[in-house]
Amino acid sequence: MKKIFLILSIIGLVSLNSCSKMLDTDPTNQVSGTIIFADAQNSLTAINGIYRILYTGGWGSSWAAENGGLPAYILVFDIMGEDHVMDAAGSGWFWYDYGFDTWGDYSGKAGHQYQIWNFFYTQIANANYIIAQEGKIPGDQELADYVVGQAYAIRSFAYMWLVQCYQQNDPTKPGVPIYTEPTVAGSIGNPRGTVQQVYDRANQDIDKAIALLEGSTKTQMHKSHIDKYVAYGLKARHALVQKNYAVALEFAKKAMDSPAVIAQFSEIRRVNDNSKRNVMWGLGIQTDQSMGNYDIYSHMDADSKGTYSKARHLISSWLYDQIPSTDQRKQWWTAPLASSQWGAAGTENGSKRSWCQTKLGYLDVAAQTGDHILMREEEMALIAAEAACRLDKFTEARQYVTMVGSQRDSEYASRLANFQDSKSYNASTTGSLTTLMDEILFQRRVELWSEVPRLHDLQRLGLGFNRNFDGSNHTLKLTSINTNPKSPAFILWIPQAEFDGNENMDPNTDQNPPQS
Repeated sequence: MKKIFLILSIIGLVSLNSCSKMLDTDPTNQVSGTIIFADAQNSLTAINGIYRILYTGGWGSSWAAENGGLPAYILVFDIMGEDHVMDAAGSGWFWYDYGFDTWGDYSGKAGHQYQIWNFFYTQIANANYIIAQEGKIPGDQELADYVVGQAYAIRSFAYMWLVQCYQQNDPTKPGVPIYTEPTVAGSIGNPRGTVQQVYDRANQDIDKAIALLEGSTKTQMHKSHIDKYVAYGLKARHALVQKNYAVALEFAKKAMDSPAVIAQFSEIRRVNDNSKRNVMWGLGIQTDQSMGNYDIYSHMDADSKGTYSKARHLISSWLYDQIPSTDQRKQWWTAPLASSQWGAAGTENGSKRSWCQTKLGYLDVAAQTGDHILMREEEMALIAAEAACRLDKFTEARQYVTMVGSQRDSEYASRLANFQDSKSYNASTTGSLTTLMDEILFQRRVELWSEVPRLHDLQRLGLGFNRNFDGSNHTLKLTSINTNPKSPAFILWIPQAEFDGNENMDPNTDQNPPQS
């Protein structure tokens, strides 16, 4: 690898307060590994350091405003689909991802090809450093297992992200290099493993995480931590990608045994608060840890009065039109308005714009704080519904999709009755909805809009998309871009820096195919 990252690069100093439930994760470069792992209590510092860098910038050489860690990369792979619209270029941030015009970014260190590779391999390097301490940390063994179990889960999470970003969902194709031991500057880089080998690594890691977290009596100390229920949820996600629907159903149901519950819409009118009872896993952003301009809310919150919010984020007109008037989620986006009625971007009326999203934004605009939600109970119910439907368990699938739909739409029972029991779904993502699977996937698109990357869903479902539909509100319709299923445009190129520093990877044979 061109650059090896150690956990000492960023470490969070932990102070848990049972009253405020705040997690102090001030970064430092000066904490020694000996001190961190001197006992189980100190080892919490290491795992909190990993969670802190999930929402830290600096993963590329420049372009900091679109370089905000995991929330930014979720946004990248959402706007590359068809359900999320940017209404203008604004300052340019994320606009080129939306327009599939970032192909050359792989050659430098500023673009998302490098940023995303750098970010997730940093997570893996940090996790490997903790995992290497398994069985060696003195003190409270259950607390040590709680820490090491989370490191295995983070490594699993990172590998699944990498393989979805840099390859098609095909087990036979080249995946990404796999590292399971701590690395140092000068370590020899590994070749690309196959997609199946990456899946196997992720599966083994999440299983080990579950075993350790189940064996510990420690409950989730902070909402940013991965406990056994979040680990169940990650396993359900992984299984869905791998088309292992029996496992996806089993573990989505286990995840739903968590203290979290499906919320009423009034409780989640804004999805930005990890104290809500439906949140299983989220990044709590404290006042002293504001992400500033690289927070995606500075881009997406049209009422933030920020420079970047002038490029407003909208729902596609097709998806909005499919949401019944009785469904409260329609309130997450503004109704169509005449252009003369639009508010100016960056003003208090910034979101007064047709189809403008108000679902995700700051909790406190002045302080630039708002939590980033990574897993909700509703997602688990929708995974269970999809997996059950795939297994021809239609009655069960209806029960799980109803758990979400009935909390959003007062007429949901009548709506659901119109769909025929079938696991088939329309190959056109702007086509008619007639089957139960069509409805489950539709509910996922609405409920998890911009929380789960749409392009990753399209990849696992084997679907392409067309932004140039009748009445499209997309500003960039991609008429010259291949958006058919399994398009090379859907995956990133491996950054040139990896080839420059990894003697086991050859750009002539290991680079992904060009966009066509």
